[in-house]
Amino acid sequence: MRPHDDDLDDEIRGHLAISIKERIERGEDPASARLAALKEFGNLTLTRDSMRSVWRYGWLDAADALGRDLRFALRALLRARGLAATVVVTLALGIGANAAIFSVVRGVLLRPLVNRDEDRLIYIRQSAPGIGSENMTFSMPEIGDIESRATTVAAFGDFSTVDFALTGLGIEPRMVKAGVVNGSFFDVMGLHPVLGRLLNPKDDGKDAEGAAVLTYRFWTTALNSDPTVVGKTIRLGVRTATVVGVLEPSVPYPTDTEIIANVVTSPHHLGATMVTRRTHRMTELFGRLAPGATVEAARAELTAAYAATVRAHPEAYSPRANVQLKISRLRDQIAAPARAILLVLLAAAAVVFVIACSNVANLILARSVRREGELAVRAALGAGPGALRTLLAESLVLCTAGAVLGIALARPLVAVVAQFAARFSVRALEVTIDTSVLWVGAALAIAAAVLLAYVPRLPSPLAPAGLGLASGVRITPGTNRRLRIFATTQIAFSFVLLAGAAMLLTTLVALQTAHTGFDMRRVVAFDVPSAAAGESDVDFYQEATRRVGRLPGVEGVALSMFVPWRDAGSFGPGIQFAVDGYRPADGEENPRARFRVVSPRFFAVMGVPLVAGRDFTDEDRDGSELVVIVSQSVAQRLFPNGEPLNRHMWWTDPYFGSKVARRRIVGVVADVDDESIVRGPSMAIYQPVRQIGVAGRLFVRAAGDPYALVPAVRRTIHELSADQPVERAATLEDIRSEVLSPDRVNAFVFSGFAGIALLIAVVGVAGVLAFSVSARTREFGVRLAIGSSPRHLLARVLSEGMAIAAIGVAAGAVGGLALAGAAGKFFDHVQVPGVLPMASAAAVLVAAAVGASLMPAARASRVDVMQALRSE
Repeated sequence: MRPHDDDLDDEIRGHLAISIKERIERGEDPASARLAALKEFGNLTLTRDSMRSVWRYGWLDAADALGRDLRFALRALLRARGLAATVVVTLALGIGANAAIFSVVRGVLLRPLVNRDEDRLIYIRQSAPGIGSENMTFSMPEIGDIESRATTVAAFGDFSTVDFALTGLGIEPRMVKAGVVNGSFFDVMGLHPVLGRLLNPKDDGKDAEGAAVLTYRFWTTALNSDPTVVGKTIRLGVRTATVVGVLEPSVPYPTDTEIIANVVTSPHHLGATMVTRRTHRMTELFGRLAPGATVEAARAELTAAYAATVRAHPEAYSPRANVQLKISRLRDQIAAPARAILLVLLAAAAVVFVIACSNVANLILARSVRREGELAVRAALGAGPGALRTLLAESLVLCTAGAVLGIALARPLVAVVAQFAARFSVRALEVTIDTSVLWVGAALAIAAAVLLAYVPRLPSPLAPAGLGLASGVRITPGTNRRLRIFATTQIAFSFVLLAGAAMLLTTLVALQTAHTGFDMRRVVAFDVPSAAAGESDVDFYQEATRRVGRLPGVEGVALSMFVPWRDAGSFGPGIQFAVDGYRPADGEENPRARFRVVSPRFFAVMGVPLVAGRDFTDEDRDGSELVVIVSQSVAQRLFPNGEPLNRHMWWTDPYFGSKVARRRIVGVVADVDDESIVRGPSMAIYQPVRQIGVAGRLFVRAAGDPYALVPAVRRTIHELSADQPVERAATLEDIRSEVLSPDRVNAFVFSGFAGIALLIAVVGVAGVLAFSVSARTREFGVRLAIGSSPRHLLARVLSEGMAIAAIGVAAGAVGGLALAGAAGKFFDHVQVPGVLPMASAAAVLVAAAVGASLMPAARASRVDVMQALRSE
C-alpha cells in the first residue's frame, strides 16, 4: 500500500529536521539553520506535488487535483457572479442553437428509414427542364415500358395522389389526401402494419373489393388509435372500401397522405384514359433493386430503356421539354430538398457558436488581465504551467453549466426548426430530441472549455516582475490585439446574420404587400369537392350557388376548380394550345397557358376586371357553342395588332389527345397570377363550368365580414347533401398568409439567429471596449497632464471603437452579399436587402461599439491627473 499525504508530510518534516540538526551541530544558531535548510530543500509545494506523483497512483493524483481545481473554480466564480452568468447564458445560446440544428440535420439527412433494406429502395422520375417541370410523374403505359425492360430492379410500386371525400369512421365528412397504389407497393417499400394487414396483389384488378390502409398519423390523430377500426366500411368519393389495416410509422412520401387505397376505389384509374393514354401522367414510381444490383447499374439500364421509349413515341415527348429520366436512392430523394437549407442553418448555428465563443473569450481574457497580479504572484512563487489547470477548471465549470442550459433550450428550438424544415422534407415531421443532443452539447462544451482555458496565458517567470506585480490593470499589445480581433469577429459574423435576416424580411414584406389583382378581404373560398356530389355534379353546384347567393350579406357567388395560390402546381407548367392567325416561328412550339374552369360571375366576384367582350352566362352549357375567355397576356402576345374576340382556339397538348374541339374567344380579362404571390404576366385560358362539368371550389363575396357567412354557407350546402365536405374556408388574404407561412418561418428562424448573434455581439463588444478603455486610465491621465484636452480623448477613443466596428461591418458586408447569392438558389423571389436594412444593421453595430466606448472614455477624461500619476 502506498503512503497517504500525512506520511508524505511526515517524511518531508523528518528530512528537514535532520538537515537542521546537522547544521546546529556544525555551530549554526537554530533560526539560521532552519532558514538554510528550507532554502536548500526548495519550494515545499512543488516538492510535495512532485513526490505525490511518485508515491500515489497517477489517476488518483489527477482526480484529487481535478477535485481541488473544481472547488477552487467554483469559489472563484461565485465571487464573480455577473461574469459567470453572462458566460453561461452566452454559451447556452450558442450550444442550444447548434444542438437543435444538429438534431434536425441528423433526423432528416442521416437517420435511416424504417423500410426493410432501405438502401435498396430507389425513386424513379422523369423531368422536363425545358418547360420548368421537375417531376412530370409517369403514365401507366410509360411505367409498363420501364417494367418490361428492367432486370436490375426486382419489383416496382406505383403511387398516385388523389383527393377523396371521406365519409364513415364516426367522423365528420372530410377531404383526405390519399394514395392509390398497386398491390405490390407495400412489399416493394418494405413496410409493415401495426394493425391488420397491408394491400397485396390480391387487391389488384377491377374486380377486387375496395380496400384501404390508414396511415399511422391519421389513425392516431383523427381516430384516437381506435383498435376496432379494421373491418369498418368507408366511402371514398362515390366508391366504398373496407379498412384492412394501419400502416406503421414511416416517412409519408411523396405526399403526407392519410389513406392509401387500391386502384378499384378510384373510377378514374380504371378508365381508358388512365390505362392507355401515354400523356396522362399522374403516377409516381418506386423500385427495389435486385440482389447485387447497384443504383448506378439501374440508372444506366433504365435510362437506356427510357431513351428507346422516347424514340418510339415522339408524339408524346416535346423536343423543347428535354425530358430526362432520373434515378436516386429513396433516402437521398426525400432528403434532397432539405439538404442545402439545413446545411445553411447548420452554418448559421456555427456562426452563432463562434460569436458566443469570441464573446466569452473576450470576457475570460479581460478577467485574466485583471488577474495578472494574482497570476504573476503565483508564477513568482514557483507555479509552473500546471497552474493553467485552474483556468481550465473554471472553463469546464462555465461550459458545463452552459451546455446543460443549452440542451434545455434545444427542446423548444428543435420544434421551431423542425416546423421550418418540414417545408422541404416530410422527415422533419418526425424529428424529436434524442441522446445525440447530449453528445453534441458535451462535445461543444469541451471544445469551448479547452479554447477558453488557453485564451489567457500564464505570465512567464522570466517576464519582468514589475509588470505583473504593479498595481492596477495593464493591457499588453498582444492582449489588446486579441481583444480587437475578437470584437471585430463578433461584429462581422453578426452583420452576416443580420444581412440574411434583413434579406428574408425584405422578401416577406414584398410578398405580403404585392398587388394580386384580386379582392383579398371580401372574398371567402371553400373547398367543396366534386367527388362527393354524385353523378349530377353540375346540377348540384348550380343549386348550391343559387341557394348561397340568396343568403343575407352575400353579394355574389361563383365556382372554379382552383383556389389562388393554395392549389398552385396542380396542373403543371401549362397546356399547349393554338389560335387562329398565329403561327409559331420555325423551331418554336405552340404556346402554353394555364387551364382554368370558372362559372359565370367569377371575375366580378373575385374583383378581376373584364377588359373586352363578355363574361360567361348560364347559357354557356353542355350542348351550346364552346367558348373561352383569355387573359390579357394571351391577347397581347398572340394578337398584337388584331382583335382576339370571336377568334378560335383549340388545345394541342398531347394530354387532350387528337380530337379536340375549337372554342370561340368571347372575352378578355386582366392578368391575375393565381400561382405566384408576386404578380406577373399570366397566360391563362378560362372555360365555363357547365361545359366542362367539374368545379370543387366555391367563392362567396361578402358585403361585410366574410367569416360571418361561413356557418350559413356550410348549413346551406349540407341541406343539399348531408355527406358533402365543406372545408378550408378562408379569405384570399388569409390564404395568401397561409401560403406565405413558410417564408414567414424562414424569416423568423433566421431573424432568431440574427437576434441571438446581435445580443451576444452587443454585450460582448460593449464589455470588451468598455474594459479596454477603462484599462487606459493612466494613459488618459498622462495625456491630460501634458496638455491634451478631454475632447481629444473622447474623439480618439470613439474613432478607435468606430474603426473596429467599421472593419467588422465591411467584412460582414462581403459575407452578407455572398449569403444573398447563395440563398437565392433555395428561396423564391429573394431580394438583396436595400440600403435601409443594410444601413440599419450597420448602424446598430456601430452604435453598440460607440456606446461601449463613450461612457468609459468620458469617465477617463475626468480622471484626477495627480491620482493617475501617483498610481505609477
